This record gives sequence, structure tokens and C-alpha cells, in this order.
Amino acid sequence: MSFTALLAYAAALFIAAAIPGPGITAIVARALGSNFRETFFMGLGLVLGDMTYLTAVILGLAFVAQTFTEVFIVIKVAGALYLCYIAYKLWTAGLLPQDIAAKKASSAGMSFLSGLLVTLGNPKTMLFYVALVPTLININSVGPREYCTLLATTFVVLLVVLCPICCWRRGRASCSSSPARCRR
Repeated sequence: MSFTALLAYAAALFIAAAIPGPGITAIVARALGSNFRETFFMGLGLVLGDMTYLTAVILGLAFVAQTFTEVFIVIKVAGALYLCYIAYKLWTAGLLPQDIAAKKASSAGMSFLSGLLVTLGNPKTMLFYVALVPTLININSVGPREYCTLLATTFVVLLVVLCPICCWRRGRASCSSSPARCRR
């Protein structure tokens, strides 16, 4: 795996992670409704979900790519078409007002589990990996070292996207209830 391919993967993952979706909505709601610790653990759950999908794609698609070349091409095209459809729907939907409310989790473990389940329940995440990883990285040449490099890159990129949200917390929420607090 070349450095250029890894950099392209990291850039595409950064853009995809920063685009609002179920994961970003959930972590923003958690940041507004609870403390840093619970929000951070939810972010770690989101990251583990992405890493799980990355692992499934690399293990599963390596077999499919070696055995069923035509099926592999169909999966890549279907994934790319779905991502285009999602992009079109996001582009034409405009801004939709939503009330975001978070329910306090009872523990960091529950926050972690919430983040993990949000990601695992989101088929868009899986299709992102199905369409992106095989396009940027030769799956047949991914060995243990390349796999660990991909996992580390995924972890770092997602933390770069999610940590500012975790730290954002209640500062903005208090501005709506007391504008004088924001002027200080």
C-alpha cells in the first residue's frame, strides 16, 4: 500500500466522517446533553464501529475479490451508486430543523455501546467502506502491517473529527438560554 493511497483514504474518510449523519447527530446530542467523559466514550464506540466495518470489508472482500471477480465489481458499482444517491438526497433535502435532545447515559460503558450500535446500525457506513477501500487500496495485497496501518489511520482520522465535538459540549447550549453568558 502506497503512502499516496493511504493519504487519499485518510482524506476521504475525514470528509465522510465530517458530513452530518446518524453518528454526528448522536454525538452532538450527547455532547449537548451530558459530560465530556460520556461523549468521549460514545465517540470511541463510533470509532470501533467503523473499525469493525473496515475489518469486515477487508476480510470479506479479499475473499470475494479473489473468488468472484464479477460479483466484486457489482458490489463496488452498487456501493458507489448508493453513495451518489445519498449525496443527491442530502444535496436536495436542504436544512431540516430538528430538535436534538440527549438522554443521559448511566455509564461510560453505555455511552460506548450507544456509539458502537449507532455505527453498526448504519448501512451507509458499511457501503462507504465497500465502495472506498477497494477503490483506493489493493485488497489482495493487504497484509497484517497494512491492516494495522489502516486501523491506526482510521482511529486517528475519526478522533480528529470527533474530539472537537466531544469538547464542544454545553458552551453553545448555554448561549441559547442566557446570551449574557456568551458575551463574557
